Amino acid sequence: MAVPAPGMPEHVTIYEVGPRDGLQNEQELVPTPVKAEFVRRLLAAGLPVVEATSFVHPRWVPQLADAADLVGSLVDDLGDHARALPVLVPNERGLDRALELGMRHVAVFGSATETFARKNLNRGLDEQHAMFAPVVDRALAAGADVRAYVSMCFGDPWEGPVPLAQVVDAGRRLLDLGASQLSLGDTIGVGTAGHVVALVEAFGDAGIGPERLALHFHDTYGQALSNVQAGLRAGITTFDASAGGLGGCPYAESATGNLATEDLVWLLDGLGVGHGVDLASLVATSTWMAGQLGRPSPSAVVRALGSGTAQSPT
Repeated sequence: MAVPAPGMPEHVTIYEVGPRDGLQNEQELVPTPVKAEFVRRLLAAGLPVVEATSFVHPRWVPQLADAADLVGSLVDDLGDHARALPVLVPNERGLDRALELGMRHVAVFGSATETFARKNLNRGLDEQHAMFAPVVDRALAAGADVRAYVSMCFGDPWEGPVPLAQVVDAGRRLLDLGASQLSLGDTIGVGTAGHVVALVEAFGDAGIGPERLALHFHDTYGQALSNVQAGLRAGITTFDASAGGLGGCPYAESATGNLATEDLVWLLDGLGVGHGVDLASLVATSTWMAGQLGRPSPSAVVRALGSGTAQSPT
C-alpha cells in the first residue's frame, strides 16, 4: 500500500545506467544483440533515461568495445530516438566517436579524489578538468547536452573519507565547464543518510541547488535506499540506478553493485512518488538479463516479484 510521506517530491526521474555502468565490468562479453535488447526492454518499461554505453578505449573496458555497433543497432530499431540516449565519453576521442554517430547527450566521468582520478583517468584532480574542458566545449558547440559524474563523493578506498568542500569544488568546476547536471557518486557505498544531507547542503551553500544534482548510490553496506530517502527530503529529484542491481566500478574493487532500479521503484511507489516506470515489466527485464548472465539478480525486489510471492505496493 502506498502511504505518501511528507516532504517528498511529486515526481522523480530515474536515470537508468544498467547497460553502461551495470555491464561494464562483466568478465564474459555480453553479445551486442543482447545489450540492444536490454536497452529496448528498459525503454519499453518506461525508464525515461537509459544510458546506453561508453565510448571508452576497448583496452580499458573491453565489455564496451562494441559501442558503435550497439548504437547502430539501436538506430536501426529505434530510429533517431536512439541518438537521444546518453553515452559516456571519457575524452575527446570518445566524443568524436559519439558525435560521428549523431549522439545528442553525452556524459563525462570525473573524480573527487586525487588517487582515483589517477587510477581511472591517468590524470590528477586538477588535470582532469583541463582534459574535460575541450570535451564539454565541443559537445556544447555541436548542440549536445553534457552530464557530469563525480565519483568517490562519500569515501575513497585509498584516501578514506572525502571532505565535503573537496567534493563541492570538484563538482562546481564541472558545472562551470558547462555540464547541465552533476551526478554525485557513492562509488564504494559508504555514504549514510546524514552525509547525504550534509553534501547536498554544502552544494547549496555554494549556490548549486538540488535541481542541478543527481545521486548515484551503491548498496555495499545496505544504505542505498536510506540514502535515497535522505536525498528526496533534501530536494533531489534525479536518481541513478541499475536494473537488477548490476554493476560496480572496474577501477575500485570495493565498489559492489549499484542501487537496483526495482528496489528504487518499490520505495518510490510506497512513498507515493511518481516515476513513470512499470515495475512488472522492469522485473521481467532484469530476470531476463540475469538469465543471459547466468546468475540470479541481486535485487531484493526482483527476487521477490520474480518468484511470484509478492505484490507491488501500488
